[in-house]
Amino acid sequence: MNQFVELFNSSSPENVSTSVKLLLLLTVLSLAPSILILMTCFTRIVIVLSFVRTALGTQQMPPNQVIVGLSLFLTFFIMAPTFQQINEKALTPLFNQKITLNQAYDRASLPLKDFMSGHTRQKDLALFLEYTKAKNPKSINDIPLTTLVPAFAISEIKTAFQIGFMIFIPFLVIDMIVASVLMSMGMMMLPPVMISLPFKILLFVLVDGWYLVVKSLLQSF
Repeated sequence: MNQFVELFNSSSPENVSTSVKLLLLLTVLSLAPSILILMTCFTRIVIVLSFVRTALGTQQMPPNQVIVGLSLFLTFFIMAPTFQQINEKALTPLFNQKITLNQAYDRASLPLKDFMSGHTRQKDLALFLEYTKAKNPKSINDIPLTTLVPAFAISEIKTAFQIGFMIFIPFLVIDMIVASVLMSMGMMMLPPVMISLPFKILLFVLVDGWYLVVKSLLQSF
């Protein structure tokens, strides 16, 4: 602990550089969950996969851990080009002491702004710009992250709900058909869910549902 304090109190350039790296690492780690959830495609993916499970009516199958894990890996796969740009333009020059911390922040925010602005509705962005009484930005670089991030988040949530609605339709049709058949047969006491669940799972397997859902998510970005 004393060595750690001495490292921050030292005025040596090497120690100062190491201190900056440690501070940057601690900051990124503390903000990593928020960055991952609100500044990447994670929100859309995890909501859509949750909709799939709800539409199937399989309760906790697949488990939450599987859905979150798959969402994380899909997020890293989709965001790989963006993360690579951040590493090449911001992190590597910063660690090589070629740019300052402020320059690294500006360079790292540009790829994220490019990604988020491409999936943010103008209506959502205008909402936060009007609330802050900010001028209309001339370029993506002029949009502050404090405005772009919430606009991107609500745009992603709306898109995810639109995809989820489309996923619900075929399963809803199956539930309605099964319920109608049971009522016509006079089997009022038999829960329709018990009969429709195997048919929904069978349909989902026959059309290779997980492949189609993941393919649609990848194409949406």
